[in-house]
Amino acid sequence: MTTASSSESARPYYLIFDADIHDSARYETYAQQVQPLIESAGGRFLVQGGASHVYEGDWDPPRIAVLEFPSKQAWDSFYFSEAYEAVKTIRHEASTGRLVGVEGVTQSVDP
Repeated sequence: MTTASSSESARPYYLIFDADIHDSARYETYAQQVQPLIESAGGRFLVQGGASHVYEGDWDPPRIAVLEFPSKQAWDSFYFSEAYEAVKTIRHEASTGRLVGVEGVTQSVDP
């Protein structure tokens, strides 16, 4: 039997970041510093600023990034870490944005 906490920790966690960059050079500094921190926390970029198309609604973000972490716990450990706190300051100086996290589904394996 799987408990709720072990089931939740096994779910991948996805972040959708909508960024409006107003200082490209400073943001590039952020991007270079954050990449190894994300990777060391088990995260990876799935989408990083590619072309987007609005199919419904009026949301038209200037830049989108989608990240995947092994779990919400892994994301929280990264996001609230001292190492990221310093880098996050650079992002706040160079851009404004919105960040949303959502739990993914676990992959079931047929017997």
